[in-house]
Amino acid sequence: MLAKVSSFGILGIEAYPIEIEVDVSRGLPAVTVVGLADTAIRESKERVKSAIKNSGFQWPSERITISLAPSNIKKEGASFDLAIALGILSATGQLNTQSLKDYYVLGELSLDGSLRPIQGTLPISMALAKTKANNLIIPWQNAQEAGIVSKISVWPLKTLRESVEFFNNPDTLKPFKSDLENLFKERAHYQADFSEVKGQYLAKRALEVAVSGGHNILMIGPPGSGKTMLAKRIPTIMPGLTLQEALEITKIHSISGTLAFKDGIIATRPFRNPHHTISDVALAGGGSIPVPGEISLAHYGVLFLDELPEFRRGCLEALRQPLEDGSIRISRIIRSLSFPASFILVCAMNPCPCGTLGQLKSTCRCSTTQVHKYRAKISGPLLDRIDIHIEVPAARYQEISGNLPAESSAQIKERVNKTRAIQSEKLKDEGIFYNSQMSHKQVRKFCVLGKEENELLKMAMSELNFSARAYDKILKVARTIADLAGSEQIRTEHLSEAIQYRSLDREFFV
Repeated sequence: MLAKVSSFGILGIEAYPIEIEVDVSRGLPAVTVVGLADTAIRESKERVKSAIKNSGFQWPSERITISLAPSNIKKEGASFDLAIALGILSATGQLNTQSLKDYYVLGELSLDGSLRPIQGTLPISMALAKTKANNLIIPWQNAQEAGIVSKISVWPLKTLRESVEFFNNPDTLKPFKSDLENLFKERAHYQADFSEVKGQYLAKRALEVAVSGGHNILMIGPPGSGKTMLAKRIPTIMPGLTLQEALEITKIHSISGTLAFKDGIIATRPFRNPHHTISDVALAGGGSIPVPGEISLAHYGVLFLDELPEFRRGCLEALRQPLEDGSIRISRIIRSLSFPASFILVCAMNPCPCGTLGQLKSTCRCSTTQVHKYRAKISGPLLDRIDIHIEVPAARYQEISGNLPAESSAQIKERVNKTRAIQSEKLKDEGIFYNSQMSHKQVRKFCVLGKEENELLKMAMSELNFSARAYDKILKVARTIADLAGSEQIRTEHLSEAIQYRSLDREFFV
């Protein structure tokens, strides 16, 4: 007998419908899985067999053929276990076949028949909302995440036996619903705050400028100067997420398995801090079936690369495309997929291998050759894509031990929001939102300099040997500083500060 069960698969960050056909016919007992299934799916026959037996149902002593359509797309994961089990029970007359038609089924099975959570629930729910059948059967752990899509009916279940009982008598349960707006408000808070950072006023100012204009930033300073502490607090001064942005972020994290099931939605800006030993694929994304990497997990948030020169050269060069385009394209033989990757890049490094170069009370042990070799690990093209370079000196005892109040994240965020509003109004007809997104043509339009400012920039370009890309970066940062000051024109003081943020470009890295 033949049975059909509807389910969903994941390709990139989107879900697509899958029809699972189960045929039980005469022949030697065997289970065959077709339809470009990966190892996890092929192994599902053992999990499903044990789950069916341990749930009190009969396993057929016949030939079982399982087909996953469309058969030209490779499928992976264990989320089809429950659908396959229900298909087998339906094909052997232990479950009403007609009751399966209006439902999409997902869930991994334990050997005892209990359901385990799956990845990618949110994109599946969003894809289901576009279909005629809007009923989704999922493990109970995924209910909060799936329930935020109001257009579908979510039926969270705990075991295979409970699933069978539900299909035999659907009126015994009510669909799960989640209050998206209240859930979003509950999750939209940060644990850290800039008021906890003592001193480092210049670094804080640079970070405020960076966030106001969406600029990438590099912090250079000795170990223990507070670079990581500062970086972790950057999301707290970024504009709050919109609901649409939160759903897009949650979608990516749901597919990657980094979403806590109890949360249901990510309502704060992501902060990703990969270790410098990370591989190219883990950072950029990829695999035989491409999945998002760290740069996509940092979408709409912050990607923090500590000890920047220690990262593999391939990892650093992989950043160049997403820094320019806000997305990354992963190409494989079968297909190419594009993942969103719009983030603020925040980097940190020591001034030399030992970290004490330029410190008054410490002696650097590095030779000139070692220092140049250390700094040469960062390519010029990557540095050109980092708008702001700022030195973070070691904190002084008076600053650490003092009781002077420091600005809170809320105070800084208020100025950032005002600056972003100025930029949004100014750039609304250009299809962009903040200054760092401006093209060369737009820089010429919105970053007009006076005679005195032109002379200053000309002198800086010739003396410091800046590249053409650095020229645009200086003007973009100067425009942001002017917006922060509420000035329509870029003044000398704004341009001087922007040049100061690029002075490390050639002075230290040649």
